[in-house]
Amino acid sequence: MKDVVEIVDVTLRDGIQNEKTFLDLDTKKRMLAAIIDAGATRIEITSFVNPARVPQMADAEALCADLPREGLRHIGLVLNHRGFARALEAGLDEVNYAIVLSDTFSQRNQGMTSAEGVALWHRLAAETRGRVGTNVTLAAAFGCPFEGEVPVARMIEVLEQVMEAAPDELTLADTIGVATPRDIEDRVGAVRARFPDLPIRLHLHNTRNTGLANAWAGYCAGVRSFDASLGGVGGCPFAPRATGNLPTEDLVYMFERSGIATGYDLDRAIAGAKALEVALGHPVPGMLMKAGGFPAPAGI
Repeated sequence: MKDVVEIVDVTLRDGIQNEKTFLDLDTKKRMLAAIIDAGATRIEITSFVNPARVPQMADAEALCADLPREGLRHIGLVLNHRGFARALEAGLDEVNYAIVLSDTFSQRNQGMTSAEGVALWHRLAAETRGRVGTNVTLAAAFGCPFEGEVPVARMIEVLEQVMEAAPDELTLADTIGVATPRDIEDRVGAVRARFPDLPIRLHLHNTRNTGLANAWAGYCAGVRSFDASLGGVGGCPFAPRATGNLPTEDLVYMFERSGIATGYDLDRAIAGAKALEVALGHPVPGMLMKAGGFPAPAGI
């Protein structure tokens, strides 16, 4: 049997949150259908944030009101207690709460320090217990655009505080795309050494073209869950030059050609990426959507 990885689709959240072209509700629903058709079963569908700061997420409740459910799990990103309450009211399967590892970035992203973010997590964890699945994302886990390097010791210090109210899953986010394979190995290894039973997901940005190499390093380090977006769209509105998630179709190709099952159909993922490119009105970064899969032999 093949080994298996999970690809969590983040197209409709991180993928479009920084886009200038506004996608209306009908377009988002069409894209969701394409995402599901490609093979996604776990989808970060939206974020419950201030629409004045992130206009693309202004229709969060409307998008969540009529979601296809069978065989799917939908995730909502939350940054504060208000967002958390909205996510619960929307009836999603999971909440993903972000804690930024540097105070400067945390203040810009959430209006609180990292310590205040941890304290809020403890409150939210008590309120969510048994109601929905929980994930904590450690954002800027590999580096901060304002403070620079984020030591492994800092990551573990914050994680130990988080684990006083343990989430179901931890995501390590390379928010600004600075990680290298060695960084992935070191940080995943540090988490494994301290909390060996904690499921780890990786949220990798391809800003400096190391995303696929980092995903492979994560796989070799034992990670089996990865975030990706169609066409590699994405970026944080509050982090300078934080462009691009891993392209779903590129990640699918790498794993499937390596004998690792993803549950995705490459051709349908490519079709979804092309449809998103049309909807956004500009080229998107993915490469498989341009090159296609392994070419069929030429006729003799």
